[in-house]
Amino acid sequence: MGDVVKRVMATGAGGPAGVNFVMSLRLAPEKIFIVGTEANAHFVYLAPADRTYLVPRADKAEYIDRLNEIIRREKIEFLHAQTDLEVAVVSENREKIEANLFLPSKRTVKTCQDKLESTEIWLKKGIPTAKTVKICSEKDVAKAFEKLGSPIWIRARHGAGGRGSTPAHDEETAISWINYWRKRGMDWEFIAQEHLPGRNIGFHSLWKDGELVTSMARERIEYIYPHLAPSGVTGTPAVQRTIHDDNINKIATEAVLAIDPKFNGIACVDLKENRDGVPCVTEINAARMFTTSYFFSYASKVLRKDYYANIPYLYVKLAYKESIPEIPKYNILPENIYWIRHIDAPAKLVKDGKVLGEMYCWCEQ
Repeated sequence: MGDVVKRVMATGAGGPAGVNFVMSLRLAPEKIFIVGTEANAHFVYLAPADRTYLVPRADKAEYIDRLNEIIRREKIEFLHAQTDLEVAVVSENREKIEANLFLPSKRTVKTCQDKLESTEIWLKKGIPTAKTVKICSEKDVAKAFEKLGSPIWIRARHGAGGRGSTPAHDEETAISWINYWRKRGMDWEFIAQEHLPGRNIGFHSLWKDGELVTSMARERIEYIYPHLAPSGVTGTPAVQRTIHDDNINKIATEAVLAIDPKFNGIACVDLKENRDGVPCVTEINAARMFTTSYFFSYASKVLRKDYYANIPYLYVKLAYKESIPEIPKYNILPENIYWIRHIDAPAKLVKDGKVLGEMYCWCEQ
């Protein structure tokens, strides 16, 4: 593959999403030198980067200085922030970062990380989304049941991985759930939303100046350790499959443009179908990848024999202001490809009941 031509830093490189991002770059048709950072002293050992550094949590005052120290030492050209917290801090301090970034605007990142604000925008613009009530008191809980019916969905206003979320069938359950987290010292704001019982969809998309570059939708079918969450949804799928659905593609695209008509970078849109089967947008994860981005990257290598569905690599190329080939904006992969995985088990790429490939570690790819 020749000499190193790109030097990239990935934060959160020892977490699942960071690992998937780094492994996707390992499939690129060029050599990329990858430096990982990790705030967890144990997860440092899981990062599949060429070199990994322990850094402070992103909410610590010294975080940006530490990143810049590593950027200078390793001659980093481009920085990708992966966790929500790191995305927020890097976005707000983008002028201080001594490497290139490819992010939506500061305002867009803030809006997408605020589930109440983003939902209000979609409601005003007629984009299908869950009806929402802000919870400031027990009276608001009663109001939520009056407006939304039963059950309602309780969730934290900010945060990833289904933070603070559960279905509640009555006021007592909803109030007890919120009080439980507050007694644990979690000073979260909560919202109540209409319960959406249908399919759980992720729409992974890449944008440049408000133009969709490419995308792929997938359905989450089963979750890792669902019995550990009251809702049965842990935010981490064990079984998922690619889907082709024009309505999902349309709604997800409109949701991104409603937030920012000049959106740049990664937009991972979560949707859930309501009782009538209408896909409703629940949030946009802006500037960071879905946890299992390697699914599409590996499927692109195995099925397409190219990198066109390797969204992390396409994203890096755009960040370097490089052109990419003309590729489909939607459905970049065939439908009904399954990615089946679990803790301490190699992920399997499956289509029509046949295993097409499996992942042990990045060094074997």
